[in-house]
Amino acid sequence: MLIRGFGVDIVEIDRIEEALQKRKRFIKKIYTEKEEKYCLRRPRPGAHFALRFAAKEAVAKALGTGIGPVSWKEIEVVNERGGKPKVVLKGKAREVANAQGVEEIFISLSFTKGNAIASAIALGREEPTEEC
Repeated sequence: MLIRGFGVDIVEIDRIEEALQKRKRFIKKIYTEKEEKYCLRRPRPGAHFALRFAAKEAVAKALGTGIGPVSWKEIEVVNERGGKPKVVLKGKAREVANAQGVEEIFISLSFTKGNAIASAIALGREEPTEEC
């Protein structure tokens, strides 16, 4: 497997909490239903929404597109049994990943009192080698 891309993003948790309070459509625009339910069940929902926001940005950077060519909801962050975060790509994000040979994206999430950070590594198959 080769590293096909890498992305990192950091978000101020206060900015996400402010957006959650001021803009009623923010959650519906950025997060999937699964993400929304997960975050709202956590003791500090704003931090978990911020983590997923940072993760989506990091994944979009790892794909080399940023947000725009792929939409927020096409990058979903779920948790495996035991809590490990996992990326699920849908729609255009899945198409971009497939075109680049990306087979899996690993993410790491962490937060402090004020910031949420995410890093993403896109792994894929090796490109065919030409014989001489």
